[in-house]
Amino acid sequence: MEGGYKLRVAIVDYSLGNLFSVQQACHKVGLEAFITAEKRDILTADAVILPGVGAFGDAMDCLRQRDLVRPLQDIAQSGKFLIGICLGQQLLMTESFEFGRHRGLNIIEGPVVRFENPMGPSGPLKVPQVGWNRIYRPDYFKQHLAGDCWHHSPLENLRDGEYMYFVHSYYAQPTDPSVVLSVTRYGHIEFCSSLRRGNVMAFQFHPERSGPAGIHIYRNLARLIAGQLQQEASRHAA
Repeated sequence: MEGGYKLRVAIVDYSLGNLFSVQQACHKVGLEAFITAEKRDILTADAVILPGVGAFGDAMDCLRQRDLVRPLQDIAQSGKFLIGICLGQQLLMTESFEFGRHRGLNIIEGPVVRFENPMGPSGPLKVPQVGWNRIYRPDYFKQHLAGDCWHHSPLENLRDGEYMYFVHSYYAQPTDPSVVLSVTRYGHIEFCSSLRRGNVMAFQFHPERSGPAGIHIYRNLARLIAGQLQQEASRHAA
């Protein structure tokens, strides 16, 4: 941004997240990231990151206790970037079936479901999936859109089949296939590994734990946030 302004990114603290590794990744690409559970901080930030590691129901209970559900939904409606990571992606969905049935933020329509008996070439795979796996451009975009579906997205200039680091037993199933930004295969199951709808984007994998390719995603996010703020400033100046 002009004048040396640093983009302020709120990392939502609800006691279930890898907060400091996300904050360090943000700092590496020049984002002024701060950890907070305060509504005012979240609503006044330039962008918001919702991280998360743990159980869906516990996470939603924590968000409700801290009165953060409505602020996150408001951010999604405001045009500011709302970025989910790992459990944070799942929380954006309508509901989850992890240890029962739990209502989510309902920002992206669709359920969160468990890996059911994923089968690899040598037999059953362990759940949770822990480790490196590839992300690919979805067939939906190859069939319906011309050009590169990762252009002007957090995945821009990454190669198809790039490795990212995953730790999860459940995954999001968006109702609208057009929001799926990347897919990943775990055995015979293909699932949504990242998504985007307008200013809302999320990753099932951990970019902050995915080496140089993950930092590249944070760098793309910084550019997208800066571009959105510049557009907003131009509209107000017109």
